[in-house]
Amino acid sequence: MSFIITIIGVSGCGKTTIGELLSDSLKIPYFDADNFHSKENIDKMKNGIPLTDDDRFPWLSNLAEQMEIWESKGGAVLSCSALKEDYRKILSSKAKNIKWVYLSGTYDVIAERMEKRGNHYMKINLLQSQFDTLEEPNYGVKVDIFAAPKEIVQTVLSKLNTYE
Repeated sequence: MSFIITIIGVSGCGKTTIGELLSDSLKIPYFDADNFHSKENIDKMKNGIPLTDDDRFPWLSNLAEQMEIWESKGGAVLSCSALKEDYRKILSSKAKNIKWVYLSGTYDVIAERMEKRGNHYMKINLLQSQFDTLEEPNYGVKVDIFAAPKEIVQTVLSKLNTYE
């Protein structure tokens, strides 16, 4: 059965790194939701302006449609912040089999990581707004980001095997 693994969490928590490693491990395509943002959304974030729900809804609806297509073609791994439950509901509106993976970490650890990465349009001054918006899911697989990426992937894979 095809499925979509959706890696969620605040910016800088490792969604791309873990998503790419899971994709390689499972031999299914990887997609980064950031690549589906409109130019207007990217410009806002580059200028340190947090996105509103009105900015996000067309982006999330488009992603939901893409997820349905990816599921029909054998599955995929998607990294997407999906900070609110309402966002996750939109994402799950089309695809039937979504496995959620939440990467959990502290503000300090993630801020330090964001300071080290270069050329990303998501600026560190927006990190607090992401934590303020975050509604932690009480379902799916929750993984602490303090381990090395390969260890996190092994944890995710083992937990996905028991995921309902």
